[in-house]
Amino acid sequence: MEDKQFDAVVVGAGLAGLTCALELTEKGYKTLVLEANHVVGGRTSSWVENGMHVESGFHRVIGYYKQYPAVLAKAGVDVNKIVNWEERMDVRSPIKERIATFGIAPLHGPVKMLQGILGNNDILSFSDKLSLLPFFVKGFWDYLNHPEELDKVSIHEYAKKHGVHDDAYHILLFPLTAGLFFLPPERYSAYVFFGLCFPAVTRFYKMRIGAYLGGMTEMTTKPIADAIETKGGTVRTGVKVDRLLYQDGIVTGVAFKQEEIKAKQTVVATELGAAKRILKQSGINHEGLAKMMKLPTMPAVTIQMELDKPLIPYDRTTFGAGTALVSFAEQSRTTFKHVPGRLSVILGPSDRFLDMKPEQVLEITIEEARKIGLDIKPHLKDYRIVSHPEDFHSLEPGHDWMRPDQSTPIRGLTLAGDYTRQPYFATMEGAVISGQRAAQIVLQYLH
Repeated sequence: MEDKQFDAVVVGAGLAGLTCALELTEKGYKTLVLEANHVVGGRTSSWVENGMHVESGFHRVIGYYKQYPAVLAKAGVDVNKIVNWEERMDVRSPIKERIATFGIAPLHGPVKMLQGILGNNDILSFSDKLSLLPFFVKGFWDYLNHPEELDKVSIHEYAKKHGVHDDAYHILLFPLTAGLFFLPPERYSAYVFFGLCFPAVTRFYKMRIGAYLGGMTEMTTKPIADAIETKGGTVRTGVKVDRLLYQDGIVTGVAFKQEEIKAKQTVVATELGAAKRILKQSGINHEGLAKMMKLPTMPAVTIQMELDKPLIPYDRTTFGAGTALVSFAEQSRTTFKHVPGRLSVILGPSDRFLDMKPEQVLEITIEEARKIGLDIKPHLKDYRIVSHPEDFHSLEPGHDWMRPDQSTPIRGLTLAGDYTRQPYFATMEGAVISGQRAAQIVLQYLH
């Protein structure tokens, strides 16, 4: 008979949950991970859907991450061997009808970075570039010294206040907001923006972008899950937890279908929307979790297209400034080498596309791509839309204070996820750090 008593049960096998479970199993604690989907990875997963290899989104690793590569190393994965490091990024805009290329690796590609700063003058004048200096200097100062006030304004408002020129705003700031988290600058918290940029200041020498050389589950999360099981833990997929076992102010495990699993400690490591549903279905209504229950979510939508040839002559992260194609890349030379051409696109604002039929999303994508010189239609072979209505916590102004601590007022319950109060917001690094912190909290109770 299957054992139904564990030291810890972790709900969710995304990066946060897997990191937490790996830390616990390394310490010798009997740990069970439960994942609702049929593959591990959560928001960093990949699978085959009706014959097409798809991913949960369009993924890149940032060179200044520290804990994410460290966790992969524990699972026997060297991040340098699973990614192709990019030293440049492109910005395509229908406004300028040109491609601007910027160096992003000050240590690994200093010449390319200088060329990007000193060049592109037909797109951004020296005066345009210089207008960004007071914006960033004051922004980082306010991030460190006045975070609450900074979270009350959008990047659009902050840029206008500090004199950023229109071309600099549209060619650089728009891609760095909409292109990374699907929100236009008018809806993007200035605090979140500078918070995400700040690690690039403190570890600028590590800055670059990595394109994965395979699917996210295969490259990253399955090796972590395998390491958990090698160390004595258990990972089960296809198990959707309905509720927590909660009585007299204590969580003692989880329940799903007709099954109950008992555990000394329970970690809810799902995305925010699912976490709130589980707490509600468990009858947990504690004032200490009230702000978390109020924290809004925001969606993510990607379209992934297989083509009969590469649409772009290189695989490189590209931003479609001023279009619905907020960020994208050709991936047939990196992540999806088994197909002649592959274009993955993050669409934004994402909520615009949630209720559309797939053919409508495709039609808009084709039209928007045409505006920036990409002709998709003649080369399209297959496509998939991947939508996540509650993929992230809201990064709009005024919401950061609602992010919860990972330690909860409920005995036996800990939270993990990139929506929790850790410094990297909605990123892979943030998810990993939350998993590490959750494990530390659990270990305090298990010792």
